[in-house]
Amino acid sequence: MTDERELSTPVQPLSAAKAVADRLIAAIAVGDYSAGERLPAERDLADMLEVSRVTVRAALSDLREAGYVEIRRGRSGGSFVRQDWGERTGGAVRDLLGKDRVQLEHLFDLRRLIESLIARTAAERHTLEDDAAILGALKRYERADDGVSARSADVDLHRTIAAATHNPLLADLGRQLLAQVSLGVSHEPFTPRSRELAIPQHRALVEAITTSDPDTAATIAGEHFRITEHALRHAVDKAGTD
Repeated sequence: MTDERELSTPVQPLSAAKAVADRLIAAIAVGDYSAGERLPAERDLADMLEVSRVTVRAALSDLREAGYVEIRRGRSGGSFVRQDWGERTGGAVRDLLGKDRVQLEHLFDLRRLIESLIARTAAERHTLEDDAAILGALKRYERADDGVSARSADVDLHRTIAAATHNPLLADLGRQLLAQVSLGVSHEPFTPRSRELAIPQHRALVEAITTSDPDTAATIAGEHFRITEHALRHAVDKAGTD
């Protein structure tokens, strides 16, 4: 990775299908999608990665041929992940995340700073309505019974916290940094271990915000997003030995 902007820049048409396939391969490797899980629909992937559905369809075909996904037909069909690490994974991870480790660490540092600011500001400005939305999202995360629903609830929780800042530009900056860290997809990597770590942090973060404790909220948020950093570093390290 030579520039932080690369991960959020729309894929160019000439190599769009290959680039989308590589992004999805890397996203699977870091835990954005897990083996056995259905990928988002073509339309949703196209929106997230800012490409056409034709490009997404070609990328999924590439992934099927390479053995990363299985295409199932019917009402409950779609593209299902078959493996989290294959022949092309190391190269995709190195190209998208591993080319400039220093720059990647700068991105992690920036995100921790911004997410700490978001949590601090939410603790200072939250309303009772904000508290209800935040607590509801926390309950959905705690009750989620699979990776898909846990990811969705996690996104909702952090969006409600960002909304409690009452500054849409600050909230948007948080979303932009998530897109850069997560290879263009709209959620954090997920594993059972990451959820085990996240649950107590989520509870402590929500308590700090809803009880108006800005310093504690900022500290917890800065530590919380290291979970994602660990997943990305692990994939980059593994790719380096591939």
